[in-house]
Amino acid sequence: MRVALAQILSGSDPQGNLELIRHHTAQAAAAGARLVVFPEASMCAFGNPLGPVAEPLDGAWAEEVRTIARDNGVTVVAGMFNPGDGSATHGGRSRVRNTLLVTGPEVETSYTKIHLYDAFGFAESDTVEPGATPVTFTVEGITFGLATCYDVRFPALFTANALAGAQAHIVCASWGPGPGKVEHWELLTRARALDTTSYVLAAGQADPAALGIENPKNLPTGVGHSGVVGPLGTDVIRADGAVQLLVAELDPEVVAQARATLPVLANRVDL
Repeated sequence: MRVALAQILSGSDPQGNLELIRHHTAQAAAAGARLVVFPEASMCAFGNPLGPVAEPLDGAWAEEVRTIARDNGVTVVAGMFNPGDGSATHGGRSRVRNTLLVTGPEVETSYTKIHLYDAFGFAESDTVEPGATPVTFTVEGITFGLATCYDVRFPALFTANALAGAQAHIVCASWGPGPGKVEHWELLTRARALDTTSYVLAAGQADPAALGIENPKNLPTGVGHSGVVGPLGTDVIRADGAVQLLVAELDPEVVAQARATLPVLANRVDL
């Protein structure tokens, strides 16, 4: 199965970001991809008010993503924001949900980010309410688990998805910059592949600095370095910081062979 990762740099305008999704989805479909993965916050970049742009999963923004997927005959995964449940507030403010929309010919589902990025001086929980439920889905016979950004630091989610049948994990991110943070991202995406003997499709926002855009507040607006990692923890393909489209092949037999060689899932012990 051929997949594509679209390393975009989303801005403050959800409609303009839809055009990025439209353009890269068409490119991916032309390259033969059956699944196209966009980063976290594809709807609107962090550092902007999220409440005013949040829409329900049956709202206009998500419906347009569905149209893009349908017009190109592919499955699209893209990060968006939904209104919170109304009862969850932080500091007296209503919060939104940080959601991955998955839509295509075989699937319609979504995942709400479980682990919120309250680290490195950023407090995502000020504006975002957490999810609680892992999600997997299947396209063309391959089962995928979903994760968002900071989730990648928590191996239990990936193990749970692998035990639920996932042969590949999708990690959509808008990674925060800083000393060592690219190394963290690359190390963690390789580790989650290795400790579940699964593919990892890690799609991050491009690095604003690669486009000459400053980030003086050190907001989590992306560092690039998206990649596809094989089930034994080695990169199949890895980007730099620039806007680009990565295309790779997934082979479930490679996963089966890795799990026969390194049966960490079968050998695990619940402590």
